[in-house]
Amino acid sequence: MIWSLLLVTALLLTSGCSTFRPEPKVVTVTKIVEKNIPTVPHPKSVQLNDVKIYVVSRENYEEFITEFESKNGADAYIAISVKDYENLSLNFAELRRYIEQQKQIILYYEEAVKPSEPVVEQKEE
Repeated sequence: MIWSLLLVTALLLTSGCSTFRPEPKVVTVTKIVEKNIPTVPHPKSVQLNDVKIYVVSRENYEEFITEFESKNGADAYIAISVKDYENLSLNFAELRRYIEQQKQIILYYEEAVKPSEPVVEQKEE
């Protein structure tokens, strides 16, 4: 009986040691991934054409008609009131403001996606 008890104990001890293995060491590696978002070039600048605006009143109407027909060959006009001209000017100013704000937003995002330069640390001695 003692003999069988020793045999069972020896068997348990030898088989228990063979199945017990320490867990492998877990190594965590942190890798910094840079964003790689390509930026597109800015569009070419706007090239506007000259526009002539004629101011016509009752005093210069006849002179304007003869001069306009000699230069342009037709007598068709587009008229705009002073208030509407002011509104047109305000609209252009509003468009300019909007475009400038859009440019600033684009520049902000271009800076945000630009690859960062490595930081060089200086050691004090």
